[in-house]
Amino acid sequence: MSTATGTATAVRDGVGASTPRPDGRLKVKGDFAYSSDLRAEGMVWGATLRSPHPSARIVRLDTTAALRLPGVLAVLTHEDVPGRATYGMKVSDQPVLAADRVRYQGEPVALVAADHPETARRALALIDIAYEEQPALTDPEDAVRGAGPLVHHDRVDGGHGNVVRHVRIRHGDVAAARAQADVIVSGTYEVGMQDQAFLGPESGLAIPAEDGGVDVYVSTQWLHDDQHQMCATLGLPPEKVRLTLSGVGGAFGGREDVSVQIHAAMLALRTGRPVKMSYNREESFYGHVHRHPARMWFEHGATREGRIVFVKARLLLDGGAYTSTSQVVIANGSYFAAGAYDVPHAEIDGFSVFTNNPPCGAMRGFGAVQSCYGVESNLDKLAHELGMDPAELRVRNAMTTGTVLPTGQAVDGPAPAAELLDRLRARPLPPVGEGPFGNPGGLNNTSHGEGVRRGVGYAIGVKAIGFSGGVDDRSVARVRLVLNGGEPVAEVHTAAAECGQGIVTVQTQIVRTELGVERVVVLPADTQVGDAGSSSASRITWMSGGAVQGACKALRERITVLGDRPLVELLAEYGPLEAEYEYAHRRTFPVDDERGQGDAHIAFAFAAHRAVVDVDTELGLVKVVELATAQDVGKAMNPLAVEGQIEGGSAQGLGLAVMEELRVEDGRVRNPSFTDYLIPTIADMPHVPIDLLELPHPDSPYGLNGVGEPPTLSSTPAIANALRAATGLELAKVPVRPEDIIGSDSDSDSDSDSGFGFGFGSGSGFGSGSGGIADSERR
Repeated sequence: MSTATGTATAVRDGVGASTPRPDGRLKVKGDFAYSSDLRAEGMVWGATLRSPHPSARIVRLDTTAALRLPGVLAVLTHEDVPGRATYGMKVSDQPVLAADRVRYQGEPVALVAADHPETARRALALIDIAYEEQPALTDPEDAVRGAGPLVHHDRVDGGHGNVVRHVRIRHGDVAAARAQADVIVSGTYEVGMQDQAFLGPESGLAIPAEDGGVDVYVSTQWLHDDQHQMCATLGLPPEKVRLTLSGVGGAFGGREDVSVQIHAAMLALRTGRPVKMSYNREESFYGHVHRHPARMWFEHGATREGRIVFVKARLLLDGGAYTSTSQVVIANGSYFAAGAYDVPHAEIDGFSVFTNNPPCGAMRGFGAVQSCYGVESNLDKLAHELGMDPAELRVRNAMTTGTVLPTGQAVDGPAPAAELLDRLRARPLPPVGEGPFGNPGGLNNTSHGEGVRRGVGYAIGVKAIGFSGGVDDRSVARVRLVLNGGEPVAEVHTAAAECGQGIVTVQTQIVRTELGVERVVVLPADTQVGDAGSSSASRITWMSGGAVQGACKALRERITVLGDRPLVELLAEYGPLEAEYEYAHRRTFPVDDERGQGDAHIAFAFAAHRAVVDVDTELGLVKVVELATAQDVGKAMNPLAVEGQIEGGSAQGLGLAVMEELRVEDGRVRNPSFTDYLIPTIADMPHVPIDLLELPHPDSPYGLNGVGEPPTLSSTPAIANALRAATGLELAKVPVRPEDIIGSDSDSDSDSDSGFGFGFGSGSGFGSGSGGIADSERR
């Protein structure tokens, strides 16, 4: 053990070590307590009545029969909301409980508290409610054109129509650049609605307090933002709305928005009893936002030597019935619509719109997933028209440090796009599969290799890390040193939400490194300490890690003043020592509305994938054989945890590429179950070789960079490009389904290893409804 006069230079399980997770063994054994496992003496159960219609007026709502049911303690409607009637992360436009109309299937209308969950469900069925269905707006193209009914007649954000936000980015002179282009290609690409599909459905426990407040234990991504929204709707001050993080069974953006928090608290305050709410799987599909489905048109112009001279893009995201984070998601998608490339001229228009489809909001990658798929798909088409290897085209145009983005900001940190691609290109290709399990559908012995073709595809993605656009992003940490059993123990207290990414482990590593104390206890995350911000935007290790490091440094300075003695002696004489620190990153600025210019970001993260697929073109079956990836992580704070994040992000990208889509028809969800909404299992996952590049970022703690979101950017388009290479089909939408592949010409002259030989058909541009890819324009 070191003295406490300086940073420990060598400590077991410090920064850079693959320190085991303290919750890992419990989760593997099934002993970990998730929010759905919570219990309290005298607890009752809450349940939610939801609309079956995507658009309707409520013409009758009578709770009398439900209240008479034995065991029912309360039935609440919009009239029982004690404070503000609406909530929302960015715009308070979502009713706590619907009042006069519903705007999407699954919208909450009434709440029940009962002494048994079955009694609560029976009470919901006894609520007498009648609807008058209204015309539903379900086509986002109608929304952007101004056709169809208004979803919100009186928008609280001051906007008009059904366009949530239009992002305009104008960089250089695209019109002049067209004259320099020898080859121009364009295409329309679509992304389906993906669900976060976390395994732990929404749940929480609200306990009324003697001071008239409420204590809420809930799985979430941002305790203090939940508290802010709850205080407004409950009509209570922050000191009376106390939140504690409970076990989170995955998040991926789906827990940024409020779910059970307000409802459980309302029922607890009304009944005076602890109230538990826990969604089943079907209700979970209705109870949280999803990834925005997208329709995108891209146009690239390049010289014959393969230098990109301009990009034009139009992005349309369906935000569903309420704002959530759609304003920011479309901005993020638009900022990076030119991809990880040096593009001198760009013209980008991004639209997010209201519809009567399910609300969409944050999901891992936050808009950049959609635009990365579009730009990377069009890049392969450009490579085909140029007769160039797709990977070489990417390397030739890759960003470098100093590259100016379409938003006018110069990349001032590491930008190893070309190196990441070169590392993947240098990898040997995996051998062709052998035996029944080596072929598509092999686990079911469906195919024996007849009609199987191999394809290889590359993609690279770039995304900002942390909150952008002038947000004053801060995080608070408190570190306390005490004696326990004659040994120094460090206690760490932050509100950082542990969603599976490992922030609890990283905090212990930082304390061990900074203070040289091996015994570290991370206190439960709650609102009794300052705001940590959201566990999103790949920011929490950077921000909360910086706060913990700052608190440790403040403690070291205090200890130095007290004298250069062993820490045990100092604690014995002076008692517990404590320091609190608020960390803030460097200032960023909003982009302007007219041209989309501004220094909006603090850092950028790059990830690349090479996908190798085998496709049975007769049966439409796909086997992703390998999904190799290379990523710059700045500093691997915990290498094993970093690899886990990259593998998980790659798995979600694979799901979006070939299986995951929430099917919505006429505003109604058709597959709200894991029977019909398919996610990758261990049998679907290929080998994922990971190449970590550590290029320290100049502005972050320890030089680290965010690692959670980048793998989701490039994994999907890499697989899609490999499928196109194998089949020669345009495959303009993900997920790619078997019916999209069946019918490929078995005599196609596609070079399956090069990505050439695309069988593109004619189509039309943005807004055509065709879903095709436009013909190339050669000059």
